[in-house]
Amino acid sequence: MQCPSCQHTDSRVLESRSADGGRSVRRRRECLNCDYRFTTYERVETVPITVLKRNGVRETFNRSKLLHGLLRACEKTGLEPARLEAVVDELELQLQQRPGREVSSSEIGELVLEQLSEMSEVAYVRFASVYRQFQSVSDFVATLEGLSRRGRGGSKPALAALG
Repeated sequence: MQCPSCQHTDSRVLESRSADGGRSVRRRRECLNCDYRFTTYERVETVPITVLKRNGVRETFNRSKLLHGLLRACEKTGLEPARLEAVVDELELQLQQRPGREVSSSEIGELVLEQLSEMSEVAYVRFASVYRQFQSVSDFVATLEGLSRRGRGGSKPALAALG
């Protein structure tokens, strides 16, 4: 590590500790040439993930965009924002562990829906309505019936009242 003061390349580590919730290591160093003390951070380098959108455009995965969409879908559902951040963290980790660096937006949407189906039916339907671009009430009914078949939806009479 190069000293920011004298550019000497030898330093010693005085202290190391976990930072950013365990995602990086903070190190206090001292230059062996000029005794200047400085801090460095060590992080795992990740290769960017490319998202292939429906319209064929490719863009870099943006976790804040996904989190914003989840927060909007989960407004007034009682789900904690920290829990939604954990969903995004888990999804990003799954994507990083894949052998390919390109993923379709539909795959990401399905992974999110899988998580939401176990957390909140309302959030699931709200997210699905935007992600799957619902055009009519029948799209909502079909989604609700799918939830009901999986054993997580409301009763059949409630679904019949919608149709």
